[in-house]
Formats: sequence, structure tokens, C-alpha cells
Amino acid sequence: MAITISLLALLATFYQLYLQRVHNEKSLKTLVQIDLLDRDKLIFVHIQNNGVGPLIIDKLTFFKNNQRYSSIEDCLDLNPKLYQHIAITEAVKKVILPGNYLEVFSTRLAEKADDKEVEDVREQLSVLRLKVEGRDIYNNKVTAERDLHWFLRHHVS
Repeated sequence: MAITISLLALLATFYQLYLQRVHNEKSLKTLVQIDLLDRDKLIFVHIQNNGVGPLIIDKLTFFKNNQRYSSIEDCLDLNPKLYQHIAITEAVKKVILPGNYLEVFSTRLAEKADDKEVEDVREQLSVLRLKVEGRDIYNNKVTAERDLHWFLRHHVS
């Protein structure tokens, strides 16, 4: 009888450990969002972590005319010194903590910049699509994808 009770207690303990792990995985979920901003000559593309657990970015893929690129620099005909950008590689991974973001592209055009310069940046970004591949701390895959056509929402042809 004592052995049976001990075995049942041991099984209950293992089951409780399983339930605790499932609870921890669910309570440390990441929620990825690709945010875009175009206001007052500030234009950016951010990857936001709205979850409660850290997000590990494994890969960023940009698509332009059905071609894949690993860096936004390869997709744009802009001087790379005029904008902030980041590349994720096998050797360089990024972690986004909860409530924070990763700046994929950002530029603040000079106050004296004319509308033609702003439109050029918008048009070049608008033909891109961004795919984010990452994982949480439990190695659950997380993927987000967004078309950047939004930058042409006020475009007048």
C-alpha cells in the first residue's frame, strides 16, 4: 500500500511539473508586430515584441520583385549612410525584450528635404515585403510577414 501511494505521489509530481512547464510556455509568449511610421519626415520599419517573453530573431527576409534579400540595403537605391538599418545573419542574432522593438529601417529626412525625396523613400519601401522568422525561449517558432505597400497610402499618381 505504501509503495502504491508513493508511486501515485511521484506520478502526480511529474504531472505537476508538466503542467508548470506548459503554463510557463504560455505565460512567456511573444507577440510579433511589424510597425510602420511615416510622419514629419520620419520614416521607419520596426519589429515590435508585444508579448511577455523575449523574442529571438533568427532571420529577416526582404522580398522585392520575387527576389529574396537578407538585407534591406540590397533592396534600396538609397545611400546607406542616410538611414539606420540592421542585418541579421547566422552569426548575428538579435533578441527583442518584451515591450521593445528592433529598428529594421529608419530615416529622418532633413527639414529642407523636398517632397520628391520623401516620395522616393516611400516608393522604394512600398515595393518590399518583410518576413521575420524567430523563436521564443522555448524554441517555438514565430513568424510575421508584412507588405510595405502601406507607405504609398497617400500617393497621388
